[in-house]
Amino acid sequence: MKIHYNTTKGKILLHASVWFLLLLFPLLIMMYEEHDTERNLRMLKLNWLQMSQYAVIFYINYLWLIRKYFMQKKFLVFFVINLLLLALILWFNDLIHTEVFAEPGKEFFKDKGFRPNPPPDKPGMPPFRFFWVKGLLSLLVPTIVAIAVSSVENWFRSEEAQKEASRAQLESELQNLRYQIQPHFFFNSLNNIYSLVETSAPKAQQAIHGLSRMMRYLLYETGRTTVGLDEEIRFIVSYIELMKLRQTDKTLLIYSFPEIEARHWQLAPLLFIPLIENAFKHGVSATKKSEIRFEITVSGSNLLFVGINTNYPKVDSDKSGSGIGLSNLRKRLELLYPGQNSLSTTVENEMFVATLQLRLTAAEMPSENQL
Repeated sequence: MKIHYNTTKGKILLHASVWFLLLLFPLLIMMYEEHDTERNLRMLKLNWLQMSQYAVIFYINYLWLIRKYFMQKKFLVFFVINLLLLALILWFNDLIHTEVFAEPGKEFFKDKGFRPNPPPDKPGMPPFRFFWVKGLLSLLVPTIVAIAVSSVENWFRSEEAQKEASRAQLESELQNLRYQIQPHFFFNSLNNIYSLVETSAPKAQQAIHGLSRMMRYLLYETGRTTVGLDEEIRFIVSYIELMKLRQTDKTLLIYSFPEIEARHWQLAPLLFIPLIENAFKHGVSATKKSEIRFEITVSGSNLLFVGINTNYPKVDSDKSGSGIGLSNLRKRLELLYPGQNSLSTTVENEMFVATLQLRLTAAEMPSENQL
């Protein structure tokens, strides 16, 4: 079971682990010291008391003061409250050290030389106010740590919020791309099917069946995050066959796709459509010979799609094609396959070559209980 720090459970576990180690540290040191056991026990209690005070300062700042005042840029109020808090704890330390942690028959501070002025027999001992300043500075540490931790967490939250906003925007684009097989494509396909009704009824029936499969796939299958590679290949074959209805004998159309076990490999839907549409849009001429080739190869979990077509760039006024564009495909790939894809387009010998490489995900096999 994975526990992430950005969850409440993860934060509690991390904080508890850190404080446990801090409380354990003086105990480990005491185990290797050869001193009076009773005195070591008093020092251990003193260290634990100090750690508990650090925890109080840290969490008052972490859970309340930083969020309410520091992050709202009310720095004066923040520092005044912290100074009062530190002064209260220093006074408490002075009281409890003298009354509780002093050895029997001795005053704890005097025994350690914590006096307003150094004793005659210990001229090198710093005065008592030194320890007040030292204590004040040490109590500032958890405040600084709390500010640092809160600032880092706030930065991570801001970064995550930006990522979520970007992810939501790209997901919206993905949703639109899934359904942006433009109406004119279906109108043109239906017109071609209509013309086939009089000349070749069997071909018309086959075309209608292919179009219905495509519509069913678009409406019911592409809403998922991933689909089976076998399903996607069947879809693009139907798509190519429909586009083939619009072509003349001057167009050479060849495609080669592998036989894939049912749902063995998964990928995001409609990744190849922009490349195929682009090939039909820019690779066909009404008066010249044209050539379009598509090939998909799978090696292990690596997929390679290659599209080659004669290069007949359309003018800006030509609105044929889906309009999805390669730029949107790059965004989809960046979102869906970060660091696991490569898309390149080149023109060689008047042939446009589009190459897409990506890593497939294996389909989850059902467990024995699900069979």
